[in-house]
Amino acid sequence: MPGLPPPRPIPLKERASILFVERGNLDVLDGAFVVVDVTGVRTHIPIGGIACLMLEPGARVSHSAVSLAARAGTLLVWVGEGGVRLYAAGQPGGARADRLLWQARLALDDDARLKVVRKMFGIRFDEAAPERRSVDQLRGIEGARVRRLYELNAQRFGVTWKRRDYDVAKWDMSDVPNRCLSAATACLHGLTEAAVLAAGYAPALGFLHTGKPLSFVYDIADLFKFDTVVPLAFEIAGKAAKGRLGAPAGGPEGAVRRACRDVFRKSGLLEKIIPTIEQVLLAGELAPPKPSEDAILPAFEEKAGLGDAGHRG
Repeated sequence: MPGLPPPRPIPLKERASILFVERGNLDVLDGAFVVVDVTGVRTHIPIGGIACLMLEPGARVSHSAVSLAARAGTLLVWVGEGGVRLYAAGQPGGARADRLLWQARLALDDDARLKVVRKMFGIRFDEAAPERRSVDQLRGIEGARVRRLYELNAQRFGVTWKRRDYDVAKWDMSDVPNRCLSAATACLHGLTEAAVLAAGYAPALGFLHTGKPLSFVYDIADLFKFDTVVPLAFEIAGKAAKGRLGAPAGGPEGAVRRACRDVFRKSGLLEKIIPTIEQVLLAGELAPPKPSEDAILPAFEEKAGLGDAGHRG
């Protein structure tokens, strides 16, 4: 932007969590990131103070808006209606090769990977993982516990619960509890992906989850899911079943998303995710790889920014 210094990312822990935008044009006008509705009304968005911007159907983004969001270190995520299907993410990873190489080294070493998975199990369930279990066996134990936690939350909030079951292609055919859970986890996954990228890691390179574009995001998000969004989703589903929810904008799913925003702020989740990633990976007990002897250092030293390690600029 002529006449103004280039924007510099601020740390993720100092930002607001997520913002959903639908049916509007995102652009940079008079140096400000704005969304313009069909009537021409501008709404200013403090893009540098948001971790993740979720773009729903009807949102259009200009080149200037994408460029400014990238320079500010804000993740743009294109999602389906209600935020339940992810189509693309607009902030690439790879800003820190040392972090990526360390993550890959841990994932490729069977012993280190098992140690990381055991650490995640301990954080998630607040107890040590059973001894002499493989990653697959721990995955099965975790799945059984998760199903039980869903049942307990359903009982707590008076929700009729069968199983975790939904089809993104037939969203309206799902029951309210499953739709609320999907909306809640979509919010958590968007925020966690922003944190993974900000820390300089690869979202696809997971340890317990594998083979998906967001495997590592799922690994980290699951560490916080049952302390934040799952009880909230069941609570709102319970209110909807009892007729106590009223008529919120966007239905129960809209109420879930707004409640997620509030619980992320109250729990200080943005301050916890990146330190937890470091804690989990250190459990692998492998040091980050050193640069090769024939590595060529950058010709020009970059100034240290205020943002996190994975932010560009």
